[in-house]
Amino acid sequence: MEVQGKIKMVGETQTFGSNGFRKREVVVTTEEQYPQHIMVEFVQDKTDLLNSYQVGQNVKVSINLRGREWVNPQGETKYFNSIQGWRIEGVQEGASGGGMPPVAPAEAFQPANDLNEDDHDDLPF
Repeated sequence: MEVQGKIKMVGETQTFGSNGFRKREVVVTTEEQYPQHIMVEFVQDKTDLLNSYQVGQNVKVSINLRGREWVNPQGETKYFNSIQGWRIEGVQEGASGGGMPPVAPAEAFQPANDLNEDDHDDLPF
């Protein structure tokens, strides 16, 4: 899955526990009718991917949805979801994701003036 939008916030790398678990968060604001502020976390060696990105930059983030179950000391089961990023890339502003190459404007083409009605070809249609 992917999230695309403008970076609203890039957090500092946080380290947890004695094993050195690292986490870094980024908030991406989608650009749609009702913009959403999506917090994506990058963990361990992926935290370094955010070093070259800053607030205001348009990005596309590849994500995985993660869910986990936890039983508290009272025996109640709780469920938690997180959005984990594994790749981030800059996106040019105004880029259409259609996958079509840009087409030159009509003024870039010259009309064919050397057409001769007497030219024949062997095509049956």
